[in-house]
Amino acid sequence: MSVTEMDFTQQFLPEVYEKEVERYGKRTVGGFLRMVGAEMPMASDRIVWSEQGRLHIAYDNVSSNGGGTNITLTGLPTGTDPSSLIGVGQTLVISNGTVTAKARVDSMGAYASGANSTSTQVVNIKVYGEAGSALPAALRGATTSLNIFVFGSEYAKGSADVGNSFDASFTTFENKPIILRDKYNVNGSDVAQIGWVEVTTEAGTGGYLWYLKSEHESRLRFEDYLEMSMVETEKAVGAIATGVTGSEGMFEAIESRGLVYNATDFGGANGLAQFDEILAELDKQGAIEENMMFLDRATSLGIDNMLAAQNSYGAGGTSYGVFDNSEDMALNLGFSGFRRGSYDFYKTDWKYLNDSTTRGSIGDIEGVMVPAGTSTVYDEQLGTNISRPFLHIRYRANEAEDRRMKSWITGSVGGNYTSANDEMNVHFLSERALCVQAANNFVLLK
Repeated sequence: MSVTEMDFTQQFLPEVYEKEVERYGKRTVGGFLRMVGAEMPMASDRIVWSEQGRLHIAYDNVSSNGGGTNITLTGLPTGTDPSSLIGVGQTLVISNGTVTAKARVDSMGAYASGANSTSTQVVNIKVYGEAGSALPAALRGATTSLNIFVFGSEYAKGSADVGNSFDASFTTFENKPIILRDKYNVNGSDVAQIGWVEVTTEAGTGGYLWYLKSEHESRLRFEDYLEMSMVETEKAVGAIATGVTGSEGMFEAIESRGLVYNATDFGGANGLAQFDEILAELDKQGAIEENMMFLDRATSLGIDNMLAAQNSYGAGGTSYGVFDNSEDMALNLGFSGFRRGSYDFYKTDWKYLNDSTTRGSIGDIEGVMVPAGTSTVYDEQLGTNISRPFLHIRYRANEAEDRRMKSWITGSVGGNYTSANDEMNVHFLSERALCVQAANNFVLLK
């Protein structure tokens, strides 16, 4: 460089801050599934499990004829003949939410099998306490939307061969794993070059070799992808690509089989009433006593405000039952808890919903309520009843191969010589699926 080209100030050593500034703090968003679930191996392309059906029999959106002497069960799945669930002699409660009548099944009428969810069944009834044994006028008409449930039966003296034999009902669900892959590439020259900035990563790696930072960030990003995919992935309806069919993630499972609560404003004047609406729905489901809430910032603060307005003990009536009633244990895990009705709730912020590079950039989901504990289901592979966390991951593995989180190096750099390319490729792979069991006990806040 000639004298005329040189900037005079370049001859002096600059004041260099050698350490990289961590301006974003902890940038990973994983950890949710590790906190509430479990990971278990499998050796199949399909995961199949069965969940118990309801013990009692009920139908909604039922219509009645003009004479009020029969009701029509509509919207039944093809092949589901209600005569296997409702029989002659059983007693029913029939209501539109305002007017209620009690009736006995006199005989079973015609069953019409249509396309999926269009089959119908006529049930002939006699109503107690009504002249002519017909439904009251408020419950009649083809446009009525009635709710009915079976509460017992009644037969005459000396009745022979009565009663109804019902097979236990259950529902079978299945999911399939997806294969996730990524890699990090660096050439040999950059591996052998030292930098002047000391770098650190969330994994604890440090030093002056920049490629180490990039490699570890690639690994951390892939680990986040493993969790985010289990939360977000959906089953494909049409053709995506050869061998690409998707999988049922947590959000899809809750939207299709669970509870969705819209327009939450727990910090508002009606916040407690809104929360009680969720409790009323939980009562209709499995009524799991202990639940964990993973929330975005606004919803978490709204619940804090709601609790603060209720009573003066702790933070709005705080309890820590699931943590051995230890406040320190709960707070160390980032949870605060409260009790409402017969339910315990433990809430924490979910970074995935707050981060501006993930769901925080969309803001359509405010939180998720996950039941604590385990469910007992029948495993088709093992052929027995098993206990599993309501939320758990199955990954592909056997004695020869473990694909939970697999990594390997190819190239000719870093002591590995598998090709003539002057580079190092770090590959990442996982094959996994999420199982959301008893999804009717999960609540998605939107």
